[in-house]
Amino acid sequence: MIMKNIIAPSILAADFARLGEEVEQVIAAGADWVHIDVMDNHFVPNLTMGPQIVKSLVNYGIHVPIDVHLMINPVADMIKPFAEAGADYISFHVDAVEDIPATIKLIRENNCKPGVVFNPTVPLGNLAEYIDDIEMVLIMSVNAGFGGQAFMPEILEKVTAVREMITTSKKSIRLQIDGGINLATISQASTAGADTFVVGSAIFKNDNYQKIIAALRIASD
Repeated sequence: MIMKNIIAPSILAADFARLGEEVEQVIAAGADWVHIDVMDNHFVPNLTMGPQIVKSLVNYGIHVPIDVHLMINPVADMIKPFAEAGADYISFHVDAVEDIPATIKLIRENNCKPGVVFNPTVPLGNLAEYIDDIEMVLIMSVNAGFGGQAFMPEILEKVTAVREMITTSKKSIRLQIDGGINLATISQASTAGADTFVVGSAIFKNDNYQKIIAALRIASD
């Protein structure tokens, strides 16, 4: 099934003193989703935002899908707070939980769409066994934990492998890529099979949101 490509700006690269305004501007400029990178200074060596950020954006008037990427351990206790705050998608790292199917079920029970995340060195393992139960697979093209890292082209084989699994499943499952995505790398990711692109610095550090998002969309087609 052919699905529209999604541009999902990561607010990790935004100016938090002007967060609502900046997110509103990137959506007006053509972005599709908002991507929230949640880090706990435990599973990854950084500390970022919690459910209150999601709630604040919703209260500000942001109504596009909110895509929450949990880089935390444990995962289960934070699913309900993010769901209640307004998350639409909640993705977790497969190596951060002991029971992947149970975590997927918990996300669905909280009325969110579940996704699974793989760091560059984490194998796909038994993804084929539960792929029918998820809405998204996120392949990290950098090591999770910090923004601004360089794209790792060696992960493209993994993206292609997941695309083949999704095609076999005949399900409408998003294949997301996150890390170092810009005008020079988005076409590589798209060619490998990705359809949902997390973009941080390439958007928020650009002085013309509309121009860069349009260029990213063209490059991803």
